[in-house]
Amino acid sequence: MIRHIGIRREDKNRWERRVPLVPSAVQKLVGELGLRVTMQPSTLRIFPDADYARAGAVIAEDLAACDLVMGVKEMPSPFFRKDGMYLFFSHTIKGQKHNMAMLRKLVGLGCSLLDYERIVDEKGRRLVFFGRYAGLAGMIDTFWALGRRLESQGVKTPFTQVKMAHEYPDLPAVKKAFAAIGAELRKTGIPAALRPLTVGFAGYGNVSKGAQEVFDLLPHRVVTPAQLVAGIDGDVAHELVKVVFREEHTVRPAAAGARFDLQEFFSSPALYESAFRPYLDHLTVLVNCIFWSPAAPRLITLEESRELWGQGRSPKLLVIGDISCDIEGGIQFTLKETMPDAPVYVYNPDRHEITFGVEGPGPVVMAVDNLPCELSAESSQEFSSALMPFIEQVPHLDPRAALDDCRIPEPLRRAVLLWHGRFPAEYAFMQKFL
Repeated sequence: MIRHIGIRREDKNRWERRVPLVPSAVQKLVGELGLRVTMQPSTLRIFPDADYARAGAVIAEDLAACDLVMGVKEMPSPFFRKDGMYLFFSHTIKGQKHNMAMLRKLVGLGCSLLDYERIVDEKGRRLVFFGRYAGLAGMIDTFWALGRRLESQGVKTPFTQVKMAHEYPDLPAVKKAFAAIGAELRKTGIPAALRPLTVGFAGYGNVSKGAQEVFDLLPHRVVTPAQLVAGIDGDVAHELVKVVFREEHTVRPAAAGARFDLQEFFSSPALYESAFRPYLDHLTVLVNCIFWSPAAPRLITLEESRELWGQGRSPKLLVIGDISCDIEGGIQFTLKETMPDAPVYVYNPDRHEITFGVEGPGPVVMAVDNLPCELSAESSQEFSSALMPFIEQVPHLDPRAALDDCRIPEPLRRAVLLWHGRFPAEYAFMQKFL
């Protein structure tokens, strides 16, 4: 049975301050369920060690005695022990090369790996996620980038007031700041050369909803993709324009005469090709919130980047907020992840190189890969609340039994990528990554 839970400190970088369980959750595990909880000490964690000690946790380096060790981001290979059980975002399900050594180590040690990303319901919808906060922080940083890019071109807008997401103390401060920017837009308007200032959202899931939550704090109107291409009617001097793209707008069947079928696209994305290019000429900002797989078409290819920005061309599209941040993925020229204090670079399509900052030929790309850490307290609180119903059930789990006999709750069962060093049938395809 699971009687002792360990929580590893995050050490990927100085910005990663999130936790999977907040102090009040630990207090419930210890006080009501009788579990032991050991926390590795941390000076970065958004909630101090003292808060966890008061909640009943033991603060100690050694987690070897724990039946289950939790974290947020990937764990280093030397940390794992034989037959251990781990729960974290492993970023391995797409065969991410930078994490294959970690996955091989887990297999070699006969470990069990559960991944938050795969805690899903019977329809495959994620139940535990930071996605909303990735969207919130990503939209803030994207507006910051837009303001700085325009300022570098001599165009003054209220967006120069936007700070980077990590510079705001909390979400109420964000909302207050954007309310002031919205009031100024209503009063002074948008420079004529930028009208219509159009922001496109690729995707409509939790990440997109979070990004739109920030966008919607500003005066705006909503149009369809078809209306975007046909032309925006009416006065857009004092409001932004929002358009949301679904799969049927971004891809089309590759076979002539075939009709778009969402389930077919999900199951066989290679049968589809990109249909997104016509929209790019009408956007000022593109916010990419789409989960991308290597078999799927890209939103923007390198060839299209040369067509748009090559040889000194300056299209309407200024900034790409690549919240999904798949390296060389949906946005093929997202070549490198960025950090919260330096969130953007400019991609030069003629040279196929990046320059950090907002100046130079090409689009500005925002590519922070751990955006929720910029709102660490609130994102951890929401994540912990969503996770706790499953953690409360783990005392009944037998980590030594076969997977079919271990009494693991069903949503957690779907999250098992490895059990005793072996891939369950539904994840057998991951063997090829090794």
